[in-house]
Amino acid sequence: MLAITGATGHLGRATINALLSKTSADKIVALVRDPQKATDLSQQGVQVRQGDYNDLASLEAAFQGVNTVLLISGDDLAARTQQHKNVIDAAKSAGVKHVIYTSVVKPSRESHFPASPSHVDTEEYLAASGLTYTLFRNALYLDFVPMIVGQDAVPSGKIFSAAGDGKVSYALRNDIAEALANVLTSSGHENKTYDISLGTAYSIQDVATALSDVTGKTIEVVSISGDDMAAGMRQHHVPEPIVSMMVGMTEAMKQNEFDVPSATFEQLLGHKPTDLKPFLTSVYSK
Repeated sequence: MLAITGATGHLGRATINALLSKTSADKIVALVRDPQKATDLSQQGVQVRQGDYNDLASLEAAFQGVNTVLLISGDDLAARTQQHKNVIDAAKSAGVKHVIYTSVVKPSRESHFPASPSHVDTEEYLAASGLTYTLFRNALYLDFVPMIVGQDAVPSGKIFSAAGDGKVSYALRNDIAEALANVLTSSGHENKTYDISLGTAYSIQDVATALSDVTGKTIEVVSISGDDMAAGMRQHHVPEPIVSMMVGMTEAMKQNEFDVPSATFEQLLGHKPTDLKPFLTSVYSK
């Protein structure tokens, strides 16, 4: 039995979709806060169980009979370290043997990326739990590139960026889901840590060059400061937590915190992961 937390989120759903081609639906448990949002999964034969990261008892009940839990990191930065600990504690109490956790490349308490410190805390807690674990240290999603370059990049021919010359080795979310499904349904991953990223890292200039090739329009990078970036987002009434997250993520990009090219991702997938230019073609050729 395999339990997927955050099953109605993007990565959770994608992982379950990948699993359905590898194992029978009745061996998959979709853990969700609101089962009403997962009726499509139950219709496919997936076991949908209610469980809340903040409710230890609900997690313990949901994990009954489960061998392996995929813990997809929560999105509430203020609460998620404790939430993750609740999942780990509940898994241990319920007799789960193996927890796979979605972390981030180069996790550090000193990171500029606001999400990174809680990943360190969770990794350490999981390692000390006595449970068998696998760490998926995911790169930034390739899916985020259109947001990073901005919706006006192609019409204006300009990408305004505070990322400097920093490089990022991205990973497409659906490819990560496929790699997770492969690990969930195979052995040999006990107490392993995997960097999940492309074999090549790209700067914003590299992105602009690829986007120019794809669209046939010259795209240039205009360097701005982090303060300018924050001010621009506030002018567009972006909520302050998102401003903080994006500015911190961009500074982390500038400092090469996401520059972790790895061959491991391709090995886990069994084929080449989606690279930058094919992804941009799929998005911008429409």
